[in-house]
Amino acid sequence: MISNWTAENIPDLNGKIAIVTGANSGIGYEVARALARKDAIVILACRDTQKGQTAIEQIDQDYAKAKAEYLQLDLSDLASVRRFADEFTSNYSRLDILVNNAGIMVPPFAKTADGFELQFGTNHLGHFALTGLLLDLLICTSQARVVTVSSGGHRFGKIDFNNLNAEKGYDRQRAYAQSKLANLLFTYELQRKFAEAGADAFAVAAHPGWTVTNLQVHWRMTWMLNPFIGQKPQMGALPVLYAAAAPDVQGGDYYGPGGWQELGGYPTRVRSSDRSHDTAVAARLWKISEELTGVRYPQIKEGHPAT
Repeated sequence: MISNWTAENIPDLNGKIAIVTGANSGIGYEVARALARKDAIVILACRDTQKGQTAIEQIDQDYAKAKAEYLQLDLSDLASVRRFADEFTSNYSRLDILVNNAGIMVPPFAKTADGFELQFGTNHLGHFALTGLLLDLLICTSQARVVTVSSGGHRFGKIDFNNLNAEKGYDRQRAYAQSKLANLLFTYELQRKFAEAGADAFAVAAHPGWTVTNLQVHWRMTWMLNPFIGQKPQMGALPVLYAAAAPDVQGGDYYGPGGWQELGGYPTRVRSSDRSHDTAVAARLWKISEELTGVRYPQIKEGHPAT
C-alpha cells in the first residue's frame, strides 16, 4: 500500500461505470466526486431528487469533464430498488464499481416501506437487494467490485435472528451496530460465492472512521465530540475510494483509517470483528435476506451472466 494514499492516487477510470448510493452528501458525495475526477461515469443513486441534482451540479462545477448522472433510489423501499435496477440495466451494459454507501444511523424507531426496522432494512436489506438485482452486470464486467461501507460500530453488533426488526424492543445503537455487522457478513459471504464460482468480480468493505457527516444527525453525543475527533468527509471517503479503485485490492479486504483506534487517518487494511467472519451466521443471514427481500441470488457462473 502507498502510505498517505489520497484520491490523487486513483488510476485513470475512463470507460468505467460506477454507482454510488447516498451520493448527494458526506462520504458518498466525496466518493462520487473523486471517481468522476478520474473520468469514470458515475451514477449518483439518491433518494432526494433535488439534492441529487444539486450534487451533480457541484461535481460539474468542480470538474468540467465530469460524467456524473442522477438516478432516484430509495433503499428503504424495495419497489424503488427494483425500479432503479431496471432503469440502470436498461441503459448500461456494464458495472465496474458498486459502492453500497447510503445509510441511516440511530434514528427514532421507524419502519421501511416493506415493514422492516429502518436501519436493518435500509443499511443491509436495501443494499443486499440492489446488489442481487445488478449481479448479472457485475459478473459480465471484468474485475467488477462491490464495495460495501460498514462502520467501526459493527464491533458492538450481533445478529439477533429472533428480533431482526426490533419487534421485541428497540435500541437504536444496537440496531445500527447489527446493520453494520450485517454489511460485513454480506461482503464476506458474497466474496466466498464469487471465489467458489471462479468469477473475477470481488467484494470488499470499508469504513470511514469518525467522520463528520449528516449521518450523525440523530446522535447528539457525536455532534459534541466532532470538533475534537471528527475528520472531514474528504478524509473519511479515502478508505472507500481505496477499496473501490486501488489496484492492489483483493476480494474480502476491509479498509479503514490507519490512525488511532481507526478513527481517522489515511487508508489501510484493517481487521473486522470475529463475529463478522462467522460463516454459519453469514449463511443464515444470506438465506433470510433472500426471503425477506424476495431477491434470490442466481448461481454465479464464471465468465457468464448469472442465470
